[in-house]
Amino acid sequence: MSHPLIPQIIKFATPIAESLGLELVGAVFHTNQHPPVLRLDIRNLHQDTGLDDCERMSHAIEESLDAANIISEPYLLEISSPGISKFLDNDRDFIAFKGFSVIVNTSEPYKGKNQWMGQLVGRDLTAIYINQKGRQLTIPRSLTMTVELQEGK
Repeated sequence: MSHPLIPQIIKFATPIAESLGLELVGAVFHTNQHPPVLRLDIRNLHQDTGLDDCERMSHAIEESLDAANIISEPYLLEISSPGISKFLDNDRDFIAFKGFSVIVNTSEPYKGKNQWMGQLVGRDLTAIYINQKGRQLTIPRSLTMTVELQEGK
């Protein structure tokens, strides 16, 4: 269960992140630590999220967050990147993970199966392309529910 202040913090932090070309993707308030830790997860929309993005967000939000007095007790502010998601969901992911092993799950059977495994070749507006033992398979995007990185492969 999230802390009751999280919706207010997200509403406050989102426009600050957006003004820096960042996306606020999550917020957690760890009150079981002393002092409590407010962690904001950000993502750079144009390139890999780096330490400089975290520093820019920290500098941009820390004083205004304190002035807003949303959190009345002393706390630590931590800005981080959420890391790599196992699900591919944008063009950048499909380019970055070309050649990686993926699992494609379909909403209904395609050629008798709901799950396909292979090396990611790419995607376009109509299909997801994977390589299975040297043969390219074309899976319609209209049937594709998820494309996820296969762990350990």
